[in-house]
Amino acid sequence: MPRYRTIGVIGGMGPAATADFLARLVALADAASDADHPRVLVDSNPNVPDRNAAARGEGPSPGPVLAAMAEGLVAQGADLLAMPCNAAHGWAGAITAGPFVSMIDAAVAEAMAHAPRRIGVLAVGATLALDLYGKASQVPVLAGDLAVVQPAVTAIKAGDRSAVTRAALAGAAERLVVDGAEVIIAACTEVPLVLGADDVPVPLVDSTAALARATLAAARLSG
Repeated sequence: MPRYRTIGVIGGMGPAATADFLARLVALADAASDADHPRVLVDSNPNVPDRNAAARGEGPSPGPVLAAMAEGLVAQGADLLAMPCNAAHGWAGAITAGPFVSMIDAAVAEAMAHAPRRIGVLAVGATLALDLYGKASQVPVLAGDLAVVQPAVTAIKAGDRSAVTRAALAGAAERLVVDGAEVIIAACTEVPLVLGADDVPVPLVDSTAALARATLAAARLSG
């Protein structure tokens, strides 16, 4: 059975997405018993400064809070760090306390496995404004309609997982496909809470699942 380094999770952005990430770690671990799962330390902090406001220059930077969370997790014994929030990766440079697994890189790697000529992303304002996926991708990245995606994400954060919200995101994905996207990345951790592969006519990369797979691979001990 596998053995793992201790994983530290910089979370709370939002809490439901963090819980989803933890569930993915459990589901994806090759475990036959409790002891076969990795030890996971979690700081689920819903008071991290708003990433969208910070990207617009209208609020404080999340960087210092993220750095402090990382330092706290490492002090408790985390050997590597993961952060299940796409937008917060705009301040990932502040996280220097330990090895960091990038959600952006993990999702792009899974998207590129389909050899697309263009990738579509369903993302919130900060992720788009900071061009997080454009900087990481080897092919052009098309942005989903922010006027659709942002309200949908806000609704999901408030507990709305209705068919109406799913249909809005599916429609945004469909428009990206019409524009030439050959893979869609659910580039906000709230999106996979309602949108699944069956809702999109091209491959859908779930950034939360991609991060969970990359984190387990980085944490796994050889031998």
